[in-house]
Amino acid sequence: MYIEDLKFSLWADFIERDYLDNEFKELIDKKIINGATSNPAIFKNAILTSSAYKKQLESLQGLSAKEKYESVAIYDITKAADILRPLFDEGDDGYVSIEVDPSLCDSSEATIAEGKRLFQSINRPNVMIKVPATEAGYRAMKALTSEGIPVNATLIFKKSQAINCAKAFKEGIALFGKSVASVISIFVSRVDRALDAKLLENGIEVALSGIYNSAEIYATIQELNVDGCRALFASTGVKDDSLPAYYYIEQLLAYNSVNTAPVETIHSFNAHKTSIPALPIDSELIKNHFSKIVAIGINFDEVLDKQIEDGLLAFKDAFKDILEAL
Repeated sequence: MYIEDLKFSLWADFIERDYLDNEFKELIDKKIINGATSNPAIFKNAILTSSAYKKQLESLQGLSAKEKYESVAIYDITKAADILRPLFDEGDDGYVSIEVDPSLCDSSEATIAEGKRLFQSINRPNVMIKVPATEAGYRAMKALTSEGIPVNATLIFKKSQAINCAKAFKEGIALFGKSVASVISIFVSRVDRALDAKLLENGIEVALSGIYNSAEIYATIQELNVDGCRALFASTGVKDDSLPAYYYIEQLLAYNSVNTAPVETIHSFNAHKTSIPALPIDSELIKNHFSKIVAIGINFDEVLDKQIEDGLLAFKDAFKDILEAL
């Protein structure tokens, strides 16, 4: 755990084969990270730009594009899980996430089937199956959890999504009969990227909307107190060069939480060396900020809905790009 007193974990939001053999192990050995996450966009960049995959892909001739992708992804996730396994065995997280095909996001049956198949194929207890927070996704989260499969609920932008995820996990745990690890992944910086230009024009402080929105969702998750479930802050790389790279980690440092970040962001935060919790944030501060947003004619709920839609589309496009290239 990165900060033991806070029960705060820092995970690397990156997977690539050469990295797993080198820097990934160093970060773990130095107790800088204790978990990892992946998504279709990360695998797209790794598979299509790194020469480390060339030999394996050459051996997969004759398979379908999706079979090739899964062979490569499963190899990397298995490798990451094995490297992280000592942490898992010590009770210090040690999880790595793999996302189901995002094109299945509207089919609970297909998501459940693929989630089970991936978990069984990798055959490691410290793998989390990543499921988008859609109506079909909530049903899949319950079903997977009910079989003891750890789940990473992803693309959370709204409190209502977090509540639905927590409900699914609670119901799944009740069916399974004991605690199952899960995280509810709240996306942060994309909210600021969507709003900050307009806020700046109107003299409203920027780089706060994503933090305040995430702080409220975190508080909700803490209140729901689902066994084995934590808030995870994702999309925490800065998009504004005027901000320090560690900004979204520092500003969301919270008890019983996880932050998954790009490797360069992790290095920046580790050099910064802060351990002062930033959450909870005073509710009046949050209320006043969003009142200003409403006053200039922005419907924040619609902004969040658009981010959910765009996030799903980005993952689908990345997955489609991988398959077309393979």
